[in-house]
Amino acid sequence: MIYVDAHCDTLTKIMELNTNLYENNCHVDLKRLKKYGSHVQFFAAFIEPVYCHAYAMKRAIQIIDRLYEEIKAYGEDISLCTSYEEIVSTASSHKVAALLSIEGGEALQGDLSALRMFYKLGVRSICLTWNHRNEIADGVSDSESGGGLTPFGREVVKNMNSLGMLVDVSHISERGFWDVLDISRAPVIASHSNARKLCSHKRNLTDEQILALSKNRGVMGINLYPFFLNDRGAASISEIIDHIEHIVGLAGIDCIGIGADFDGVECTPEGIGGVQDMEKVFNELLKRNYSEDWIEKIAGGNFLRVIKEVF
Repeated sequence: MIYVDAHCDTLTKIMELNTNLYENNCHVDLKRLKKYGSHVQFFAAFIEPVYCHAYAMKRAIQIIDRLYEEIKAYGEDISLCTSYEEIVSTASSHKVAALLSIEGGEALQGDLSALRMFYKLGVRSICLTWNHRNEIADGVSDSESGGGLTPFGREVVKNMNSLGMLVDVSHISERGFWDVLDISRAPVIASHSNARKLCSHKRNLTDEQILALSKNRGVMGINLYPFFLNDRGAASISEIIDHIEHIVGLAGIDCIGIGADFDGVECTPEGIGGVQDMEKVFNELLKRNYSEDWIEKIAGGNFLRVIKEVF
């Protein structure tokens, strides 16, 4: 079984703490990832608002460079993958397969040439917005305006389809979500979003959005942030499973995966201290009589299917 986590912010965390990717006190490191044998980890280059807009592209390059430097230092344990075939090959050699994503289309600074250059650097997924408006679209925090994709944003989605990049709709306004699904010719992902039916946070997807994502053949990754799991702000493993079960019951088994948001959140559910504890989630699914085939899809198979189709 190949495990896939569609979102973590560990690169910016190790830069902040001046530590390394092999072994640290963050939620994710290579030493713990390798215990799963075959693991695919999306590493996000998160463009914090303080870097927008003048320094957004520079910040993205700094974070991407840090991943390259970590791979140079720990090349026996991790490889950057840019295709499905490279992922399978890397996973079979028991190295961590790293996929590079950008969280926040501010990094493009309104220029399609930047999109093409980021692709050449190995970026294979872009979360079009963070919470705020940029040149591509409105984020969820600006959704009151009713804005969706801009004309530039529409070109970004079309060009990402042509290049073979995952269009990520986590954080985008609801109008932007529907614009993306109307335009994209390929499956899209919501890398780290939950079900709004169970938790009213605006970052979560409505049932209508989840059904549309499923119809698009896309996948959403369950986010472990307690404030996205319930309206209380303290959560357990059981509530992670509740979101999985709601989505499976609503839209089927093929549209759900994991997007833990490790190192991008200040707290996690009880019993989950980092990637080393993710097996508890899958063990709980076994206890609830989920078949091994279904667990394999949730653990990574669904995201791998979309990667194979898009890349």
